[in-house]
Amino acid sequence: MPALTPTSFSGKITWLGSVPNRATPEIETNALQDMPLTFAGAKNEVHAGLTRPSCSRVLSQYPRDTEIRNTRQISIVCATELAKIAATLGLDAIDPAWLGASIVVDGIPDFSHVPPSSRLQSQDGVTLTVDMQNRPCIFPAKTIEAAKPGHGKAFKAAAAGMRGVTAWVEREGTLRLGDTLTLHVPDQRAWMAQPDLFEG
Repeated sequence: MPALTPTSFSGKITWLGSVPNRATPEIETNALQDMPLTFAGAKNEVHAGLTRPSCSRVLSQYPRDTEIRNTRQISIVCATELAKIAATLGLDAIDPAWLGASIVVDGIPDFSHVPPSSRLQSQDGVTLTVDMQNRPCIFPAKTIEAAKPGHGKAFKAAAAGMRGVTAWVEREGTLRLGDTLTLHVPDQRAWMAQPDLFEG
């Protein structure tokens, strides 16, 4: 029995990018026309690899820099949410390159809150598995501040709950500008213990 349900929601890829390194305080991102993906992610991308050193996202589970499975190969953001962040910051637009985004998708509502383990599948079968919601961090704030002085410091607050998701490659292939990604969600009810999840 299938454990994932295709939905009627799909989004168009409006931007692709690659972060080649983290050698500078600001994020350097190269815009792409297409993105070949292997099980290790995108070639020559700073977040690629089958494993990665653990970061602040999983400090409750591992000491920093513990080698773990890389489920953070791809960063996907939503065009509608970027527009909302830009408006809050008093900007005409947010350049996805400032965020180190891999993919901008347009058309899936409440995108940053799609369920973990959802799939985003292109018309050619290339499939990304959503790991979890991304969190705003200081690197985009520094990049925005360098590009638009006076606007970067408020980024973390403005982007809360709208920073997109991280994902990993479940099926290899090439994504291209204009491709459609269809959302498939886990076929299960919400976890009943959710209200009691956090201590204190």
